[in-house]
Amino acid sequence: MTAKKESDFFERVYQVAELIPHGRVTSYGAIANYIGSYRGARMVGWAMNKCSSWHRFVPAHRVVNSKGLLTGKHHFPGGETMKELLENEGVIVEDNQIVNFKDVFWDPSKELL
Repeated sequence: MTAKKESDFFERVYQVAELIPHGRVTSYGAIANYIGSYRGARMVGWAMNKCSSWHRFVPAHRVVNSKGLLTGKHHFPGGETMKELLENEGVIVEDNQIVNFKDVFWDPSKELL
C-alpha cells in the first residue's frame, strides 16, 4: 500500500473511530466492514497502532477484537491504560476482556445508516 493510500485508509478508520460513543466499543472487523474493506481488520489494527501520531485524538481504546479482548493494550503507555480508559467509561473489563461485550458493542454498519 502506498503512503497516500495508507493515509487515506487510516483517515477513514479514524473518522469511524471518532464516532464511537462514550461507554461503547467496536471491533477492528466492524470498522473494516463499514468502510468497505472486508477482511481488513488487521489493517484497522495497524491504523489504531499508529493513531497516537495522528493530528487529532482518536479513541483507539474503544476498538477491540471481535471477542471483546483488549488485544491492542500493549500499544498504550503502561500496562493497564486501555482497561482504565474503558472502565472510566463504564465498560466492565476482566482478564483483558470486556464482560458485557454484547451490551456495549457499537456496530457502525447498523448505527451509521
